[in-house]
Amino acid sequence: MKILWYLLVITITFLIIWIDLPENLPVRFQIRSLKVNQTINPLTIDLFNHSIKKEFRTKLGLDLKGGSHLVFDADTAKIKPEDLQDALNSTRDIIEKRVNLFGVSEPVVQTVKSGSQYRITVDLPGLQDVSEAVGLIGQTASLTFKESGTMSAKVATQYAQFKDYFELTKDTGLVGKHIKKATVDFNSQNGQPQVALSFNEEGKKLFGEITTTNVGKKVGIFIDQFLISAPVVQQPITDGNAVISGNFTLETAKQLAIAINSGALPVSVKLVEQRNVGPSLGETEIQKSVTAGMVGLFLVMLFMVIYYGRLGVIACLALVIYGLISFAIFRAIPVVLTLPGVAGFILSIGMAVDSNILIFERIKEEQRKGKEFEIAVRLGFGRAIDAIKDANITTLLVAFILFNPLNWEFLPQFGMVRGFALTLAIGVATSLFTGVVITKRLIRVFYKQKLNDK
Repeated sequence: MKILWYLLVITITFLIIWIDLPENLPVRFQIRSLKVNQTINPLTIDLFNHSIKKEFRTKLGLDLKGGSHLVFDADTAKIKPEDLQDALNSTRDIIEKRVNLFGVSEPVVQTVKSGSQYRITVDLPGLQDVSEAVGLIGQTASLTFKESGTMSAKVATQYAQFKDYFELTKDTGLVGKHIKKATVDFNSQNGQPQVALSFNEEGKKLFGEITTTNVGKKVGIFIDQFLISAPVVQQPITDGNAVISGNFTLETAKQLAIAINSGALPVSVKLVEQRNVGPSLGETEIQKSVTAGMVGLFLVMLFMVIYYGRLGVIACLALVIYGLISFAIFRAIPVVLTLPGVAGFILSIGMAVDSNILIFERIKEEQRKGKEFEIAVRLGFGRAIDAIKDANITTLLVAFILFNPLNWEFLPQFGMVRGFALTLAIGVATSLFTGVVITKRLIRVFYKQKLNDK
């Protein structure tokens, strides 16, 4: 059992180090006749012919990588209050899909309320010439229904996995303006989520004709030429009310309803601000941040070693482990690192030492009372854990408020603040683990003989 535990620890350690490797790291050495000249990269998982692909790379935000920051005013005057949030979410999702067409890495698209005005901010890291992107983003969403058209046998064979897209090419005339609303509903027989559609008078007539001529066939629903659903018509529907059923979860049904509403409830946007950020600024700030982090880390380690001696060395080792785990989590999620995000990580480095200081002081306090070392270690950890949990939970609560995952209007909604909160939260949670679990294990390893003697 102990061997399996050691193997698991070694495997996890190897994976963390592999994930944390710098990109394009040269490995060159020669031992007698053995010569190695390779370039290694962080871990990449690529399975089942790219069906599952995950790259563990550092994602840099706009302020570090350079690119463009766009702000659009959203015209919500014609949107009903009850449909406003769905319309904004739909517009945001469509803009993100459009931005992805330009190959932008990790675009950040979010809605922000400024007074009574709603805005959509778009960060495009690495993209300097955004004139074409601005033109495409500014278009109102286009929702269309299409039925089967002609498709050559060559296309059908060559693009079999995209058959629906190439087959459903004939416009029906039914568009977003003909839909009153798409909502999530539940099947009365099996309770499964489904999407309910209601059409206006013109849409009711068109949809009746389409379903009458396409019984047993698929009708495609497209947004900006993206196929979002291709349900099969079961029977003619002439009353203007239809449902799309299938293997939906509640979340996927909501997503489809929002996507359809984006064409039924168009929100026009107007560019009001464009700011380009040069990559040279990012490179400079990265170097300064790395320097600041290294200096801070060195000073913290120096203090711990001078003040606590052997225990300080253990704290330094735990701090290195903390850094490796945190960085691996950043790459695994992945976290888009911005300057505030880097600041949150550097701040959490100092906080990571707090747990060790509390534990060590408790151990010393117990030793001053004449307790044996093993008992002092056990009591020190036991009595420090409450203070450590309280301090970390308080910080995590603040990070939650700053991140504002529920988008409350009275709390911050800006990406930079959220980046700081996210890296701080990850750092604090990781420091709680390393400070209590890792440090305790390291003390038992380094003081094994002393503990056995007692």
